[in-house]
Amino acid sequence: MLPSRPLSRAVVRASLMTFAATLALCACKKPDAAAVAAAMAANKGADAVPVEVAKVERRSIAASYSNTAALSARGNAVVTSRASGVVTQVFVDVGTQVREGQTLIQLDTDMARLNVAQAQASAENLQAQYARAQQLVKQQMMSVNDVDQLKYNLEMARAQLGTAKLALQYATIVAPISGVVSDRPDSVKPGNLVQIGQSVVTIVDAGHLEATLNVSERDITILKVGQAVDLQVDALPGKRFNGKVVRVSPVVDSGSGTFKVVCGFDSQGVLQSGMYGHLTINYDSRADALVIPRNALLEDGGDPAVYAIRNGKAQRATLKLGYSEAGYVEVRDGLKLGEQVVTAGKAALREGSAVQVLTDAATATATATPAPTAAQAAH
Repeated sequence: MLPSRPLSRAVVRASLMTFAATLALCACKKPDAAAVAAAMAANKGADAVPVEVAKVERRSIAASYSNTAALSARGNAVVTSRASGVVTQVFVDVGTQVREGQTLIQLDTDMARLNVAQAQASAENLQAQYARAQQLVKQQMMSVNDVDQLKYNLEMARAQLGTAKLALQYATIVAPISGVVSDRPDSVKPGNLVQIGQSVVTIVDAGHLEATLNVSERDITILKVGQAVDLQVDALPGKRFNGKVVRVSPVVDSGSGTFKVVCGFDSQGVLQSGMYGHLTINYDSRADALVIPRNALLEDGGDPAVYAIRNGKAQRATLKLGYSEAGYVEVRDGLKLGEQVVTAGKAALREGSAVQVLTDAATATATATPAPTAAQAAH
């Protein structure tokens, strides 16, 4: 065996450096705890179902009935002639605004005036004869039967006078209601003959309109006269009109199972008869109801339910619902204030599915845009 010799200082230094390098290499190969946690979270996020959610909140909500109907004039009068005669003047045309009692058409009155004069003379003559007969019967110079006959003739003459005066009055055709002339036949013009019973003018009360709803009998107890009605018409998008229930039929049609509810509106110079409208009648309201968006409800044919987010997982919650209005539905039982319910992504969920709540667009934009620095703000 050869005797050992002490190692040189250079050899020892090299050995130490090699050992330190080995230790550093081993330290680099050791897994980092933070990196492992991030990887696990990323893997978990990849398995979770992305969803959009809304919170259960409190807001006012109204119970309402909605339906569609066409508007019609509340007052509609087809004016007919009550006398025969030749038209001498026409004072209105389609679109003319008229008031009750206003003259519409004038017929020739010559013959009617002659008839009045003749009936007047006959009545006056018989009146004089009857007066003399009363004196004669007192003197027993005339029988009571003859006096009674004169009295009868006098009454008949007075009736004929009244008829003649009516015929003269009917020669002036007037408006029975206020409104707008919606129709006047072309044949009704000066020089043409008008017969009794012939339609000469149609007037509609354009200032007051009505819409008649055929309502299911199950709602007969909730709709009442005086309830407010909101109206939107297809011809005037974006505009809303207020009205009220003016009549409710107490009788249900046995064939259709419906009853009539009539709603009244002022035209405000805009609404027209014949326009098609969408009507909403609010019959009750709650000022502090627990509500969720309607699109959170599951459409699987079962009881009303939603997917609620609980402990990071989707859990089916069966609900008892109340009123519904403007995209929201009232929750009477099944959820608590502040809970999150899934509004988008429901189709991919199952009971107990892990979920990843997506950040809404407004929050994402705010997060992605860095706040300005002091120097940028100064500029």
